[in-house]
Amino acid sequence: MPLVHIDLEEGRSNEQLAMLADAVYKVEREVFAAPEDDRYIVINEHKPGRIFLASTGLGYQRSSQAMVIRFTQQNRGREQKIALYQSLAKELHDAIGLRPEDLVVSVVANDIEDWSFGLGRAQFLTGELG
Repeated sequence: MPLVHIDLEEGRSNEQLAMLADAVYKVEREVFAAPEDDRYIVINEHKPGRIFLASTGLGYQRSSQAMVIRFTQQNRGREQKIALYQSLAKELHDAIGLRPEDLVVSVVANDIEDWSFGLGRAQFLTGELG
């Protein structure tokens, strides 16, 4: 049940943002085996000059199209995470033309008690979700 936050510079159309979200969700379903109708994607747009993404010594030249995608999830292993990074780079390049060097991905782990999907309940703990 990943929760995805995408941070990018403002300026893309609603259609482009929808294509971005669709591409991320496709990879999420294929690589992380996310269930159908388990789409939690939040896109945060920032004014130019508000995102600073260095190359971490790798020499990448980031463009204004660069973005950070953060997955909060549980129970994904090393191989799934590596596959996620590779699949996202390819899918986002194919879907919206994003250069692979403009993609920064972070996977954050949490536990089942860290989720509530509404009504003030912990649905994983109450048995509403399994």
